[in-house]
Amino acid sequence: MGLAKRFPDRDEAAAVRADAEQLEPGATDTATKRRLAGRVMARRDMGKLVFLDLVDRSGRIQLICQLERTGELDLHLGDIVGVTGSPGRAKRGEPSLQVDELEVLARIRAPLPDTFHGIEDVELRYRKRYLDLLMSDESREEAVQRARMVSAIRAYLDGEGFLEVETPILQPRYGGGFAEPFVTHSELLDADLYLRIADELYLKRLIVGGLEKVYELSKDFRNESYSYKHSPEFTQVEWYEAYADYKDTAERMKELVRHAAETTIGGTRTTFRGHDVDLSQWQEVQFVEALDAHGVWTRDAAELRAKLTEAGVDVSSDRSWAQLADHAYSHFVEPELIQPSIVYDWPLELSPFARTTDDDETLVERFEAVVSGMEIANAFSELNDSEEQAQRFAMQESEREAGAVEAEPGDPDYVEAMSYGMAPNGGCGVGVDRLVMILLVKDSIRDVILFPTLRARD
Repeated sequence: MGLAKRFPDRDEAAAVRADAEQLEPGATDTATKRRLAGRVMARRDMGKLVFLDLVDRSGRIQLICQLERTGELDLHLGDIVGVTGSPGRAKRGEPSLQVDELEVLARIRAPLPDTFHGIEDVELRYRKRYLDLLMSDESREEAVQRARMVSAIRAYLDGEGFLEVETPILQPRYGGGFAEPFVTHSELLDADLYLRIADELYLKRLIVGGLEKVYELSKDFRNESYSYKHSPEFTQVEWYEAYADYKDTAERMKELVRHAAETTIGGTRTTFRGHDVDLSQWQEVQFVEALDAHGVWTRDAAELRAKLTEAGVDVSSDRSWAQLADHAYSHFVEPELIQPSIVYDWPLELSPFARTTDDDETLVERFEAVVSGMEIANAFSELNDSEEQAQRFAMQESEREAGAVEAEPGDPDYVEAMSYGMAPNGGCGVGVDRLVMILLVKDSIRDVILFPTLRARD
């Protein structure tokens, strides 16, 4: 006879533990019957009693099996079982289930890792996440916390009247960020397509179409190397709001982060990369003033190159003033922004989709949000003039000719969409993985992605 294919009407181990905790040590509520299913992770034989640890998604509970009732137990650590019994407490007080019936639902065929130490090889945890989750209560809880945070982000935006939408992952043109794309080929269309690097240009087409408040929680892809904060496949949430600017968007970003933190970890204080931070307290820094404070602000490319070289910065790969300015920011300014910070009013050359500021046409209404030296959000008062957008794309083309392979390639269809009239709007993208890193106190993005992209083993 084969193993059972279903085990209906289950309770969760945590709920049965809660019932059992109400009883006195040694007592059993025989009038109450509960059904549990999960994995056997420990076994202790004591004469005619066998004590098992059963683990399900909600937690762990002790099973007390009287062999005269259950019969001999043909079990191995890692087997999945279904049990029926009564809540009780062992004589030493451990919340338990007194088992009446036990059936094996799945057999383990490979040996478990050390059940005490778990998986200590970090790379093995990434490659075999199923084992990491199986062996570690902490890893399972972190997976639940991430899911809870994503739900909180959706709930916040839904509650603010935003419409969740879906835009293409395969795109004939990529855009919305400075990044190298992954390229694939469509046999149907006989054309190359790109995995999206951002959702921006399609979401703003929806603003043109009158949807006014839209967002997407999405997987995006960038053909770049790993770092502690970069992954070729990552998750972000992007939203666009008609009739709002970057100041409105900054307030919404702060509120979304606060809501996500409180839902996930019960507050806004956390520790990230060795620093205590409070995600409800934000400081503001102006881009030009920040570089000027380090003595590296100038609009002259040769002068900026000389300043950076004198400061010991390797600028051999920087071909244009825009690349030099961005390098100066990432080298001098970003690392020192420990407490949550908003860096606003960026040079136009670094921001092809943002409106210029009222006071200075060389700067645009853009901000980046930074925590402990890591960017977590990027936002703009979105450019909504089609003619100016076409000029910006031409500017980016000159950057590409100067060797900036990540510069925007241009999108004539997007410009045409804008020509029908786009409401002024504010847009923002928040890195979901990076926000999880901060909330769960993880130093590597691979720790918060269930199945990270990894190099193949030889």
